[in-house]
Amino acid sequence: MFAIFSNFRKALRPLAGLAAAAALAACDPSALTNIGGGGDGPRINTGKPIPVALLVPQSDQGAAPIATSLENAARLAMADLGEGVTIDLRVYDTAGQAPAAAAAAQKAVDEGAKIILGPLRADAVNAAGLAVADEGVNVLGFSNNPTIAGGNVFILGATFDNTARRMMAHARRNGKSNMVVIYSEDVAGQLGKLAIEKAAVEYGVNIVGTQGYQLSIEGVSAAASAAGRVVSSGAADSIFITTAASNEAMPILLDRLPGSGVDPAKVQYIGLTRWDVRPDLFGLPASDGAWFAVPNVARLESFSGRYNSTYGTAPHPLAGLAYDGISAIGTLAAQGRNDALSATALTSTGFTGTGGVFRLMSNGANQRALAVATVKDKQMVILDPAPSSLPGGGL
Repeated sequence: MFAIFSNFRKALRPLAGLAAAAALAACDPSALTNIGGGGDGPRINTGKPIPVALLVPQSDQGAAPIATSLENAARLAMADLGEGVTIDLRVYDTAGQAPAAAAAAQKAVDEGAKIILGPLRADAVNAAGLAVADEGVNVLGFSNNPTIAGGNVFILGATFDNTARRMMAHARRNGKSNMVVIYSEDVAGQLGKLAIEKAAVEYGVNIVGTQGYQLSIEGVSAAASAAGRVVSSGAADSIFITTAASNEAMPILLDRLPGSGVDPAKVQYIGLTRWDVRPDLFGLPASDGAWFAVPNVARLESFSGRYNSTYGTAPHPLAGLAYDGISAIGTLAAQGRNDALSATALTSTGFTGTGGVFRLMSNGANQRALAVATVKDKQMVILDPAPSSLPGGGL
């Protein structure tokens, strides 16, 4: 009777996964939580090709180029693995949708995949993880949203928590203890603000004011004026900005803040995102002397150069995540352990990726070694290099 019930449940699982994912697709990704209890990982024979499923949005018109870049990077990583480790990469299309991601994950496991790399978006990663949680198969998603991490889901994307801690530690060492936070009133901004507040508590820094804004010239200008009033009162010695450099609000902020009393010569500007991706910002006076975090630049340039020489084009900025995932799988398989794809193995050591060393954490998030950079004479300068090892399982 139990065997019959098990087979019946197995037959229904793809439908259940689709139904659950359909509901998730309509949700705000920040509210998603993977509740899967799997993660032990199926045992493998490291002497044979390891079946790895890559879930990417191939038929999503907007994200198809990213899908191609991710697959290319994964295959580049496969070519770089040492002798004795072979990856059997199987690519599945998610169409950029959570229901399709759940179905693709289940199909991949049914066809023998021992671990899943991808998908891209947070809702799709969450759906894929839920679909195969009872199989004990782990998912290495490309998202950077920590609210979906845990259980059998690990995220490879650089998290705000990781960057906030790196920047807060640097700020504290350099005498900064009172900050104003400016954040966008969207999901990314709220998550960034929360990460900064958590890091501030950890490193003993006071958040003396927070100012959100809606994306408009008026909204951003009002936020700059409000932050300026706090700084002018003498309460703050630094200002932490969550806004992405690529966001239309960033040049407005950097233009309005100095005129609102936030003098970059007296108040330290700190960015939660990489400002080097938009070097035109370096010409704004507020950028001079600002701090922001970047990966190991030499390693990134090396990866980009090799990708370009292999495929004749530059990699998408997210492509390195697929390379890192294959590299981690290969590193563990090279140790010859049959539990290489278990949660215990995945979190037991550090890995070397396209942006330096990183490790996966037991809560499903990741820690990445970052450098602290600044702007001087309109050029990026590294103030504090990325460390070559990480505590608690780093290399």
